[in-house]
Amino acid sequence: MKRIRSIPGLDATSNSDLAVLKPFRARAAGEADDLLFSRWIAATPGWIFAVMAAVVVAWPVAAYAQSTYTMGQAVDALWKWLPFLVGSGFLLNILISFLTMAIGTITGVVLGLWQISPHPWLRKFSWAVTQTFRNSPWLVLLFIVMLAFPFEINLGFTVILIPDWVKAVFGLSLPVMANISEVVRGAIQSVPSGQWEAAESLAYSRQQTLWRIILPQCFKRMIPPWMNWYAILTMATPLVSLLGVEEIVTLSRQAMEAEDNHPELLVPFYGFCLVIFFAYCYPIARFTISLEKRFAVKL
Repeated sequence: MKRIRSIPGLDATSNSDLAVLKPFRARAAGEADDLLFSRWIAATPGWIFAVMAAVVVAWPVAAYAQSTYTMGQAVDALWKWLPFLVGSGFLLNILISFLTMAIGTITGVVLGLWQISPHPWLRKFSWAVTQTFRNSPWLVLLFIVMLAFPFEINLGFTVILIPDWVKAVFGLSLPVMANISEVVRGAIQSVPSGQWEAAESLAYSRQQTLWRIILPQCFKRMIPPWMNWYAILTMATPLVSLLGVEEIVTLSRQAMEAEDNHPELLVPFYGFCLVIFFAYCYPIARFTISLEKRFAVKL
């Protein structure tokens, strides 16, 4: 009969001082590996969460019921401030989006062309810049630019003031530049390699091949993602309100303060911000989808 050998540490006591796999043991609450909170959530009856949700919903309802300020008065206040919100607020959002997209597109095209450069050091530099700003939070970049840029520039006896919205444009243009760079690089690399080989057989230089053959084919491929990024940028412009830029969200908050901060003002004013951004960005999104279908590569 074959003898079964014992395994040290499992069937018999081990005399080795080497590390062995120990059984799992729950640790005190508050440590990173602890699952006590998740277990508490899973073991909690569902009716407790229903009661908590009811309290959260009932609190603003009770506040509205106790207030003498009606929703009709809130809508009238919105109507009164409407020209101010659109003329001085939303138009600034559009201006910021236009300037940001222009700067981001120009610098992004240059950065994208550098990513396919035959010079290794230029490729590595442009790749590093693209990945840095593409994977950085937009709000953090805004804060860095807002604090790093001077508030004014002294040129002899002339003092040039730099408003906050101008610094916001430069802050938002950094991630836009990085994403447009990837759009350009991807569009160029999507062109079949046979196009490069055919141009090389005709004795075209790299610059001639790029500007006369490759880039003209890339324009229609870059337009849909470019428009998509413009819509994303426009929806991101309210971030500058956290830095004190007087766009539509900031002016809405100021208008509500002028109306004594009644809770009923929140839904009409911020609801209007939602509606006007949707009305502006939704047609762009639909047009982008139509362009994608029109310029799709048919095999």
